[in-house]
Amino acid sequence: MATYSADYLKRLMAAVERFEEIFGRWMETQEESDLVQTRGLFPAVWTKEGQDQAAVRTLELDLAEAAGAAARAVAVTGARMRVAGLGVVDPIENWSLMSAPKAIFTPQEVRATAARVRGRLSTMISEAEEAAESATPGFAPSELHEVIWTAAAAHWTTHQYRVAVREASEALTVHWKERLGRNDVTDTSFWQQTLSGGDPEPGKPKLAWPGPAEDQTAKSMRGGLAPLAGALNNLATGLNLTVRNVATHTRDELTEQEGMERLAAYSYFARLLDQCEVRRAKEPEGT
Repeated sequence: MATYSADYLKRLMAAVERFEEIFGRWMETQEESDLVQTRGLFPAVWTKEGQDQAAVRTLELDLAEAAGAAARAVAVTGARMRVAGLGVVDPIENWSLMSAPKAIFTPQEVRATAARVRGRLSTMISEAEEAAESATPGFAPSELHEVIWTAAAAHWTTHQYRVAVREASEALTVHWKERLGRNDVTDTSFWQQTLSGGDPEPGKPKLAWPGPAEDQTAKSMRGGLAPLAGALNNLATGLNLTVRNVATHTRDELTEQEGMERLAAYSYFARLLDQCEVRRAKEPEGT
């Protein structure tokens, strides 16, 4: 299902396993809590009393190196976490944040991420070995836009292509609703209001392609974003209706090629949105 060779994926697997091994040794030096006990205000881990601080620091350096190598495996498998207010985060690469005040994830979530990565890599290795026997060109879905692939990966690697596309569509809308603070409208209304022409209203920011108003390229891009959003939103609506109908789902699953084509459309749209300017209404003076 990807252009990655089995050897490369096995190297990623080894990097994740090394991270897990060092992480386990480091956790033996730490007291472990969870986000409920810390009330969202304190670290999720802290060094146990009586530990050799020099040895702990050495372990932390080894862990940082291992996390750097394993982070690529997280990107390839799309196993990042979505954290409210922060977006998509890699728990392995950011393991040290557990020691900071207001920790955003726990040791168990780091362990679960590593296990999830290994599971997805196992599937990818098997498929890469099978694909090596064929001359058919492959593709790398993990190179799609981060929001799209993170949402789709868990379903894509288990061949649930229709669900993967649906989840990617919904994730993109949720991503921009959160960024713009627009959880007060339906998905269709959100895209209509956010990409329409005219000036933004208070509490209703807009996305607009950058560039001078008279620039023809900018005009074309601004004119095209709203219809593109509408078309993709309609596609998402259709997928939602069909995927929730078990009989239709089991009879009419998307092929891998069909799924990739749809994910690519959402990925392209997501990258266009990233290049847009967020325009907000000016607050009245004195407020």
